[in-house]
Amino acid sequence: MIEYFLFFIKLLGYIGVFLVSVISTSTIFLPVPLYLIIFASSSLGMNPVLVAFFSGLGMAIGELTGYFIGLGGNLLMIKKHKKGIEKFEKFFKKYGFIAISLAAFLPFPFDIVGISAGIGRYDIKKFLLATFLGKFLKALIFALAGFEFRWIINFIY
Repeated sequence: MIEYFLFFIKLLGYIGVFLVSVISTSTIFLPVPLYLIIFASSSLGMNPVLVAFFSGLGMAIGELTGYFIGLGGNLLMIKKHKKGIEKFEKFFKKYGFIAISLAAFLPFPFDIVGISAGIGRYDIKKFLLATFLGKFLKALIFALAGFEFRWIINFIY
């Protein structure tokens, strides 16, 4: 399966990295080994900073699905669970940007954070920026590692 995504990335370049990142984070039904693909992309000669940038941007946009699910859940739950929703809103008002950036960076199931941010009606622009920041930094580590270990890929192929 990874061969198809790598072919797609070789064909489309950085736009391919962006599209694979959007697809992999917007659904749980299509498991994509995204960080392996990021590693392999920069080991194939792509600029690791650009790979991380386009991947981080794609992942941030893909994570909007969880955010919108939470936002829709907020509208459904507002009458029954108003106090719980107010707690989410208070938490995201106080710690939102840092918590989202940190969760996006750490190996953590980020969908929970996106849904929670939507429930807490956290500002979508701040959510995108915080998610991008964390995902970009994580992708940058994998892309730089792939660039440094590119001799392994070249040796195999």
